[in-house]
Amino acid sequence: MISFKQLPLEAKAAVAAGVVFFSMMLSRSYLAEQLEHRTRRWLLRLQMALFANALMLIGSLHVWRSTVTTFSRSSAASSFCVMPWKIAVFMFLALAHSSFFTMLFLVAEEPYFFSLAAYTCLGAYIILIFFLFTLGSVEQAYKLLSGRGAKAGTGNKNSRTAMKPVLSVMLTVVLTVVGLLNASRPPAVNSVEIPVHKLPSTMNNLKVVLLSDIHMGPTVGKTKLAMIVRMVKALKPDITVIVGDLTDSEAEIIRPAVEPLGELNSPLGTYFVTGNHEYYTSDVSNWFELLKSFNIRPLHNENVKIVSPKGTDDWFCLAGVDDIEADVLRYSGHGMDLKKALRDCSSEHAIVLLAHQPIAAKWALQERPDINLILSGHTHGGQMFPLNAGAYFLNPFFVGLYKVGQNTFVYVSPGTVYFGIPLRLGSRAEITEIILRSP
Repeated sequence: MISFKQLPLEAKAAVAAGVVFFSMMLSRSYLAEQLEHRTRRWLLRLQMALFANALMLIGSLHVWRSTVTTFSRSSAASSFCVMPWKIAVFMFLALAHSSFFTMLFLVAEEPYFFSLAAYTCLGAYIILIFFLFTLGSVEQAYKLLSGRGAKAGTGNKNSRTAMKPVLSVMLTVVLTVVGLLNASRPPAVNSVEIPVHKLPSTMNNLKVVLLSDIHMGPTVGKTKLAMIVRMVKALKPDITVIVGDLTDSEAEIIRPAVEPLGELNSPLGTYFVTGNHEYYTSDVSNWFELLKSFNIRPLHNENVKIVSPKGTDDWFCLAGVDDIEADVLRYSGHGMDLKKALRDCSSEHAIVLLAHQPIAAKWALQERPDINLILSGHTHGGQMFPLNAGAYFLNPFFVGLYKVGQNTFVYVSPGTVYFGIPLRLGSRAEITEIILRSP
């Protein structure tokens, strides 16, 4: 029987990840009700950081062997360059691994440079792993198809082997720079007209501004949020809605950074529903109180009547549900409850639902097909290559406008900023200006 010490490093990392994952499930199932919020918050975040780092260690070992060990053995490598290259790769991997811990220790009014550097390295790390794997798979497939197993000379073989990591690194650097430049741009303003069945004619052309996935935290601070608020105010919306993942940090720590939210003053109100990341903070109650102090109303499985300024008899129902992650985390007093959220919302009036995750939108329509419009976020439009494909296949609605049935639409925002990694590849941050049309 093989002992733990005899296992290769990759296997040890996988075992460590499994142990941490088991401890996370144990904490959620049996300790959630016994621990106070602050302790549970730190435990959950520490477990998530350790789990991510254990998984990343497997990839980091592959990166090191591909970009350092292979390079140093290559005939093209100069002894003068090997040591600086080893240091550079080690620093790159160390920064990528440390990114998850910045959520615990480096959150302030404005992002620290270290946090931005660490998360940039994490984005580059993901891209590099993808290219190393893809080019390695192509190389193996070519060998199998051509039947050229190990006939090539040692010198040529080493040179060709060295080309794979060199090409991977070059592509990673180029895409990282492009992603950084794209993410640094202000979000695009996307205007979308949506016909809403049974919307009163007096409310035709009502303007709703949709924000989602701002992720205030290690890499998003007050300056960026203030810019977003200025852009929203310039659009002069009747209603502003924030459909989750506003924050990755506790309310007390990041309060100064979110003060610009107090300038949102839409005449028919500003509303908020939770996303999965609000529950990762384990600080939802404090966030609700903070948002209320900014005149932003959380819709905690509840609804409001949006009354037309032109007539009190004309209105539609705006409802919001808690994010489904609250059920997974067993967050006390929270969880998606559509019946409660739509209480007194009859099909005689138009119904607009705020639900952070597209899967929640799908479940809501299965239970209440009379909902006319659902506004969601969560997917980030994939945010960056190569994660786009995973986000596309994991969500029933990916990004943009979808028509479901005869009188129902779902709109999924690609996110107003980004989560952690300050890169966008294959997606663009967006502030959505939704014009509601009466039939």
